[in-house]
Amino acid sequence: MTLDPEFRALRTLSAKLGRDPDRVQAAGGNTSLKRDGVMWIKASGTWLAAAEDEDILVPVRLDPLLQAMRDGDPGAETARDFVLAEHNPRGLRPSIETTVHAVLPFAVVLHVHCVSTIALALRADAELRLAERLDGIDWAFVPYCKPGLTLSHAIAAQLRPGTNVVVLGNHGLVVAADDVAAAGALLDRVCAALALPRRSAPPPQLAALSSFIQGTAYRLPQDPVAHDAATDRDSLALATAGAFYPDHVIFLGAAIAVAETPAALAALDRRDRPPAIVAVPGRGVLLHQGVLRGADEMARCLADVAGRVPANAPTLPFSPAQVDELTNWDAEKYRQSLSRRET
Repeated sequence: MTLDPEFRALRTLSAKLGRDPDRVQAAGGNTSLKRDGVMWIKASGTWLAAAEDEDILVPVRLDPLLQAMRDGDPGAETARDFVLAEHNPRGLRPSIETTVHAVLPFAVVLHVHCVSTIALALRADAELRLAERLDGIDWAFVPYCKPGLTLSHAIAAQLRPGTNVVVLGNHGLVVAADDVAAAGALLDRVCAALALPRRSAPPPQLAALSSFIQGTAYRLPQDPVAHDAATDRDSLALATAGAFYPDHVIFLGAAIAVAETPAALAALDRRDRPPAIVAVPGRGVLLHQGVLRGADEMARCLADVAGRVPANAPTLPFSPAQVDELTNWDAEKYRQSLSRRET
C-alpha cells in the first residue's frame, strides 16, 4: 500500500487537514481508503497532522466488519477483531468512527470537525440552516447520537444512492468520493458553502490573567485566539451554557467554568478535580496544567465555534447523560490515555 498513489495521496491530504484548525483539531477527525476488501483508517488517538511522518493508518477487513454490523455483533463497535495484525506493527486501535466509514459505499471517506459546520450543527434549527447553504449537494443530516456504532446505524438509515455528504448534529462533517482528489474537492466545496465569519472579540488582558494564575496550577493557553471565548460576551454565554460536541467533552469537560476573581480561581484549583478550562469574563481563558495533550487546540476550537454562533440562536447543548456517556465510554478513555502518555 505504501506504493499505491491513492494511499500516498490520502496521507498527504490527511496531514493537510490535520494542520488546518478550521477543519481538524488535535487528535480529532479521521480519514480512510478502501482497497481490495481492506479499509485503511486512521488509528484512534493519532493526529492527522502526523499522517506523512508516522504510520497512523490501520487496515481493517471490510466485509467481515459490515457483516458483524448486520449481525449485531458487539465486536463491530471497536472493530479490533477485524484488524490485519500483520500490517499493524504498532498495535494501534482503529478509529472510534471505523464503522461510520464502513457504511459509506465510497473508496475514500473524510470526517472532519469543521468549526463552521459545528456552529451550524449545534443549533436547534440546524437542518433548516444547512438546507439554505447546501443546494445542489446530495447531503443528509443526522441529529446527534453517540459516536461509533450507534452513529453508523443512524447514518446508514439516512443514506440514499449517491449521498456523499453527511452533516452530523453537534459533531461535524463527513464527505465521501471514489478517489482522494474528488473527496478533497468535495470537502472544499462543502466547507466553503458552510463557512461562517467569526465575530471579532476584545483583546485579552494578559497582565490581569498572569495575576490570576499566581499560586495556582493554571496557565495561559498556547493559542491567543482561545481567549475570545471569554472576552466576547456572546461567545462566553454559549460556552457557559454547556458542552456542544464530543471532543470538547473529552478534552475540556462540560461547560466552561468561570472565575471572576483570583480567589474564585484558587477555589476551583483546590477542587479534587479542577476544571480543565476556566473563563475570566472580559479578560481571557486559562487552562489547567494537567490537561490532556490537545486541550490547547480544543480551547481554540471553542472560541472558533462560539464566535460563529449568533447571539440568542437556538442551540442544543449536551445533557448531563450525554456528557456521562462520552466520558465513561471505553473507546474515549483509551483515546484519553494516549493523550496523557504524550503530555
